[in-house]
Amino acid sequence: MKGEAAKNSFFTKSLMNWHERDNTRDLPWKSEKDPYKIWLSEIILQQTRALQGLPYYLKFTEAFPTVKDMAACADEQAFRLWQGLGYYNRCKNMLATARFITDELDGHFPDKHEDILKLKGIGPYTAAAIASFAFGLPHAVVDGNVYRVLARYFGIETPFDTTEGKKLFAEKAQSLLNTSDSAGYNQAIMDLGATVCTPQTPKCGDCPLQRNCTAFHENTIALLPVKSKKTVVGTRFFHYLLLQTDDQIWIRKRTGKDIWQNLHEPFLLEYSEALNSNSLQALMNEKGLHFSTENMVYEGNLKQRLTHLLVETRFFGIKMKAPIKLPDNDGTWVSVKDLKNIAFPKTLVSFFEKKLYF
Repeated sequence: MKGEAAKNSFFTKSLMNWHERDNTRDLPWKSEKDPYKIWLSEIILQQTRALQGLPYYLKFTEAFPTVKDMAACADEQAFRLWQGLGYYNRCKNMLATARFITDELDGHFPDKHEDILKLKGIGPYTAAAIASFAFGLPHAVVDGNVYRVLARYFGIETPFDTTEGKKLFAEKAQSLLNTSDSAGYNQAIMDLGATVCTPQTPKCGDCPLQRNCTAFHENTIALLPVKSKKTVVGTRFFHYLLLQTDDQIWIRKRTGKDIWQNLHEPFLLEYSEALNSNSLQALMNEKGLHFSTENMVYEGNLKQRLTHLLVETRFFGIKMKAPIKLPDNDGTWVSVKDLKNIAFPKTLVSFFEKKLYF
């Protein structure tokens, strides 16, 4: 194909034709025009695959049909519905934004890109998506699917996670946008990346762009897009003391700027390595935790992989005759039967379900 302009034109026309005739990806928010529901879907889909996010979207829209409904809910209700999605700061920002729109904007979602971008928890991609899908504004979305499609089709070797790369991809995406149907174009390029131009084993035979795809003709599909930074994965070791009476257990809410913020947990001792019962007893003595541990029982371990972190968790059950006051006084004793109404991290949900607590 001769010339960049022709290559660009082929890209947009072929993509839009594919979207109209062959794109069968069906998700409930794709035909949605309510900016609240589009915003909700985009927040849920940050760092989350569509099929994983779908049941959460359905639960939230059923519980909170409007932004005002969400604004009026108790934090604990929203966090409980969010449970298992991860990146819980998204939920916290979502509640703050729902209340801002309700209290300050009388429940009316902003309809200008620059105003959408000012909302808490909304970055360039989410703002472009809402502006395009809800209001038809000419803003191109740029996410992982878009990076991959553009990098392969145009043979772009600039790392997408650098300042230069982000600028280059954003400008390229905007230049290709079908401004008469920005929503259709944005949905098309994301769906193509999700269903055809996939990270592994892409379906090049089904791709409408194959004829002029640089990566296909130069056999560089597996090399694109380029990422400059390697993810460094650290490990943290959590030791949970399940302090229980016959019908109560001690828990606290994580309020610091750390993982699992605003979720609950039992008594936690974190250490630089995994501890067995004897070494854990020594650590407890060092920290002045002198309650009886004669009946301490190791109840198993679980691992949870986060983006840059592996959390290895060990559980130790300690039976008590009655609730006691603990040095960490920000917690409380709750009925075991009420655990099902409280929001916990995924690791703890898995443990409690296994132990038939809820």
